[in-house]
Amino acid sequence: MRYSHASKAVVLSAALALTLSACGGGSNETAGGEGDGSYIVTANTTEPQNGLLPANTNEVGGGRVMDLIFTGLVSYDATGAPVNELAESIETEDSQNYTIKLKADQTFSDGSPVTAASFVDAWNFGAAAKNAQLNSYFFESIKGFDEVNKEGSKKDEMEGLKVVDDTTFTVELSQPESDFPLRLGYTAFMPLPEAAFEDPKAFGEKPVGNGPYTLTEWNHDVNLKLDVNESYEGPRKAANGGIDFKVYQSTDSAYNDLLSNNLDVLDQIPPSSLASYETDLGDRSINSPYAGNATITIPGYLDHFKQGEEGNLRRAAISRAIDRQLIIDKVYSGGKVKADDFTAPVLEGYKADIPGKEVTDFDADAAKKLWEEADAISEWKSGDEFSIGYNVDGAGNKEYVEAVVNQLKSNLGINAVAKPFSSFKELREKVTSHKMTGAFRTGWQADYPSLYNFLGPLFGTGAGSNDGQYSSEEFDKKLSEGLAATDPAEGAKIFNEAQEILFKDLPAIPLWYQAVQGGWSENVDNVEFGWNGVPLYNEITGK
Repeated sequence: MRYSHASKAVVLSAALALTLSACGGGSNETAGGEGDGSYIVTANTTEPQNGLLPANTNEVGGGRVMDLIFTGLVSYDATGAPVNELAESIETEDSQNYTIKLKADQTFSDGSPVTAASFVDAWNFGAAAKNAQLNSYFFESIKGFDEVNKEGSKKDEMEGLKVVDDTTFTVELSQPESDFPLRLGYTAFMPLPEAAFEDPKAFGEKPVGNGPYTLTEWNHDVNLKLDVNESYEGPRKAANGGIDFKVYQSTDSAYNDLLSNNLDVLDQIPPSSLASYETDLGDRSINSPYAGNATITIPGYLDHFKQGEEGNLRRAAISRAIDRQLIIDKVYSGGKVKADDFTAPVLEGYKADIPGKEVTDFDADAAKKLWEEADAISEWKSGDEFSIGYNVDGAGNKEYVEAVVNQLKSNLGINAVAKPFSSFKELREKVTSHKMTGAFRTGWQADYPSLYNFLGPLFGTGAGSNDGQYSSEEFDKKLSEGLAATDPAEGAKIFNEAQEILFKDLPAIPLWYQAVQGGWSENVDNVEFGWNGVPLYNEITGK
């Protein structure tokens, strides 16, 4: 999964209506409030899966850092509304052809200039198939993407990108898409300095960005240290002296450090402490919904689960065999909400009664019947194993996956097992190489506030976060129609129609909507969590 996070000069036309309803907030002050501005804030994280390149970071460990050391044309405020960063303006008359003007005299942290070419070159690099970037799908809308993104292509520049001058470039899309500007705060769209293209792998280990912080030290599997970027002049200026992200293998250990004031900010309370953390922490705690969900993905490349009648029946059987509410109550102390779709209720356009959603309702008898119908097509042998992979360094993963496999054993009579991976990085490497031998836990934390962000990047054909390798022409067509809608309400209606297809095919099984359950130490103040459940690290101060 990945996540991202007005000078209203950004011209979003009707797409601005797709911003998020305000959510979550934690503390007493905002950035610029009183506090120790030299304090180094410590926060939890997981080891990034890959080197820190914008187009190759699509999971939370890398995402936390990337959003602080890079900045793009826009960023998102605490409510999900876009705010101009490097963009002076983003203009269009037809939602297909955009002219983007940059603010003058912007630089990377090494002093090199941020120009129109910094964006165009970075986007072309991210889109080109030869560079195998996980976020390449995000450039799909740009004219010429198909040419540079196909295997063996000798083209490495999209036709739709043109540098006009040092501070101006144009973007031509393959079709009108009114929400295109809304996406531009996501990591994939960040600029890169010329040095990045000389040796991308080395650059990913020691990236030079242009955000409010610089990465000064990366001790793998231990921590990532960020210092303040004094040359940054955008709306997210650091109110502290830096961030020290500590890599934890266990959220229980992280919580114990929080209680002893050896960790300042924790965005995931372990299940063992969910019943007591609000009492333990008092007004230093938060429990609020955000734009995120939890799912289980069963890859379409597994025997018995390939796309088609048998696979659809088995996925539906597994979905109906899961008592989500029981797991929410027992594992999460009631702190989640059962999912009825593939997006999140805090987003504009969310619809709770999409036809087909009944497949998420627990019904053991219906589950058995569906499994038997699949057996009539191709028998599931008694010795066959159904595994669900999970990373042990995530809060509640072990507990809920074990609960799910126990329910599958009981309700379907199959040999279901929980398969642990030592870290999120290890699990994601196996997942993205499409070498999983069973199902695995998944989830999504929004990159930008739109229903489409929960659909296209995850289930669109060839998308970088399409972990199960799902492909549906009918679904892809609906996505394209929804993007082309000039009225946000009409676009949301079409995206929800696309979800009806997902409920039939179940490329992922929805479990529950997420809520940020976190806390902070006695050492810090001005702690707030944003629309996507991520702490606004730059606003935190020492006391």
